[in-house]
This record gives sequence, structure tokens and C-alpha cells, in this order.
Amino acid sequence: MKNILIEQNPHWNNKLYKSVKREAISKLISYLPLKQIITITGIRRCGKSTLAKQAINYLIESGVEAKNILFINLENPLFLEYKNDANYLHVIYEEYLKLMNPQGKVYCIFDEIQYFDNWQVYIKSRYELSDIKYILTGSNSSMLSNELSTLLSGRSLNIHLDTFSFTEFLDYKNIEYKDELSQITNKIQIARAKEEYIKWGGFYEVFEVEDESIKKELLINYVRNIIYQDIVPRYSIRNSQVLERLFFYLLSNATSLINYTTLSNTFEISDKSIREYINYFEETFMLKRIDKFHNKPKERIKSFKKIYALDNGFLQIAPKLSDNLGKNLENIVFIALNQKNEEVYYLREVQEIDFLSQSRLYQVSYDISEAKTRQRELGSFEYFNKDNKYTNFLITYDKNEELENVKVLSFEKFMFENIEK
Repeated sequence: MKNILIEQNPHWNNKLYKSVKREAISKLISYLPLKQIITITGIRRCGKSTLAKQAINYLIESGVEAKNILFINLENPLFLEYKNDANYLHVIYEEYLKLMNPQGKVYCIFDEIQYFDNWQVYIKSRYELSDIKYILTGSNSSMLSNELSTLLSGRSLNIHLDTFSFTEFLDYKNIEYKDELSQITNKIQIARAKEEYIKWGGFYEVFEVEDESIKKELLINYVRNIIYQDIVPRYSIRNSQVLERLFFYLLSNATSLINYTTLSNTFEISDKSIREYINYFEETFMLKRIDKFHNKPKERIKSFKKIYALDNGFLQIAPKLSDNLGKNLENIVFIALNQKNEEVYYLREVQEIDFLSQSRLYQVSYDISEAKTRQRELGSFEYFNKDNKYTNFLITYDKNEELENVKVLSFEKFMFENIEK
């Protein structure tokens, strides 16, 4: 145990953590002085542990004693046999106290805490009886939202972390973009980064490697780890191969409407199981469904759903015959809207609008150089916005222009205009 504690806490030996700064760090820092438990949720490998370690750097630089900060990754194989006993978390903590003998307030970071059953009961009891600031990370939305809201109501603050946004990706590449002069000066570098980001998404380990076969291997491994380590054991799923096949099938149909009955017939499992499986993909932040907009909430719930991948890299491992550039662009625009925590819907009647969000209509078209395409996209705005109650945005790959009632934006311009939004 002592060896694991020392290995996982190099800051005790005056070693700060090297990492790429994430935009969420400012919110995390603002939460540190508060009593509430901080939870960090997000898909596996999106950088939750790294964000927590950035908080450790900040605390030490702010004068907190290194020995007063405990970081422990609960995925360590040593802890596997104790996963059904939440009291073992206290055993870990007591071992830390013996080893470091901290004085005063302790910052305790439990990484991937969902690996311990009934962890909420233990954390609640310690929260109320001690001067410990807890930071908890987890890869399942239901475990760090629904269950926390029941047992830890009013005692927790959540930070959701996505894979890298486009602007974070530019920061990683040291490409300046925050003013118009920088955007013009670095136009070529930004364009190259855009092409890479739209294709491969925002997983740090994926864009760190050049070899595309390795990128795909990493992404496939992420998916299978989530399915076989997070979903299958948690929900006691017997036919795990069907679960995997369904996920990759849905990736192939990203940005499209899904039909539960058709999926049920295709995979020869019940409609109820299809819905449950897709819920699991959403809870682990791999996919997301959106509703057709209707003024009546009941009608939204009953509507056919459109489905999107929550990282564009996943689209590169979907079974397909060729790249669909339009699909890639539409999916990445959705991700950008979703990362802003906006309610997103689609509109569909005689014509269709890709997204309705915050009184804005967004239509996505990779290339509008052909008159027929341009007319079709603009016609959708005319159909759904006759009384001009929405603002119209047409997002393209690289076209920027001002029309009478429609703002045409390239993807990067769309992202830059939404930095402060």
C-alpha cells in the first residue's frame, strides 16, 4: 500500500505535474475554497485525472503543504478485491495519515471512485465529520449525478469535462487565435489544425500520435474499455457482443434519425434492451441523442431521436465505405454546441434544420458552392423562420459571408465567435 501511495503522489517529493492547461481549470480553482465536494465527470481518457493534478499544482503553488494532498487512482489492480467494501477507502486514507502525518486541512482526490460500491455513503459520512476537501472523478454520469443528488444533496459541485475543444486544441498547438489579427496571421496553421481536429477529435493521446493506424487502435481500445469495464459489469449484461456491435452500428449512423423498432429487429433483441443500451452509451459520454423540437415537452419525448458521437475520432472507427465530410462537420458542430451545455434540438417537417439552440437556428453544410445546395439550405431557414424570431447561422467548412437574414460561417469562425458565449 505504501509503495502505491508514494508512486501515485510524486508531488510529495517536490515534483509538479506536467500537463496541457484545460479551460475547466479556472472553474475548479474557484471551487477549491468551498466546503462542497467537487466531482469531475467525463468520458474515459478525456483528462479528468490530469485536471485534478493541475489543481494539485495550483494548491502547492498557493502554499498548501504537498503532504496535505492525497491523490489515489482507484483503478489500481490492488484495490479490485475490495471494490464491494466502501470502508476500504478509509483504510487507504488511514494508511496515508500514517505515512505523511498531515497537519490541518487535507485535500483528498479519489480518481475513478465509481469502482467502489456504495462510495457515496462513505464520502457523506466523512464529509460531515472531518475537515477534508474531496475531489472525486468518475466516468459515469448517473453515478455522479443522480446518486449524488440523493445522498449528497447540496454538498457537491460538478465539473463536466469533455475531450479537447477546438480552441483547447489550438492552445495545445501554440497557435494564437484570440483576436482577428492572430486569426488572419495564423490562417494556414488554423486551417491545418481544423482539418485534423474535425477528423480525429479531441482525445489528447490520439492527437499526440501521428500514425493513423495507432490513432484508430487507441479509439477502439477506448470504446472496448468503456463497454467491457464500465457498462457490462455494472449492468450485468450477458450478451456483450451485441452491445459492442450496436455501438459501432450507431456510429455508422451518427447525425441520422434512429428507430428503436428497426434496431430491435436488426439485432434481434427487445426494444426495451435497445433503449437501455443506448442509455448506457450516453451515461458513459460516448453518444448523445437529441429530440425534435416541439412546444409541448411530451411531444419532444415521443419524437424520433437523432444521434451524435461525442468525439469526432469515433467516426473514424465506424464501419463505413468512405469518409463523409458533411457528417463529420455536422457532428463536430453538435459537439461544440453540447460543450457549451446548451439544450439542442432539431427541426423537421417538410424541410429540416440541423440544430435549434438558444433561439438560434444552425444549418450545417460542408460546401455551398453549388447553387442547388445553397438554395436548399437557405430555403430551410425561410421555412422555419418566417417571423424572424430566430437568428440564422449556416456553418460551412471554409466559407464566410453575410447574407440578408443568414450569417454564413466557416467552422473556425463559428468557434471563435462562440468563445465568450
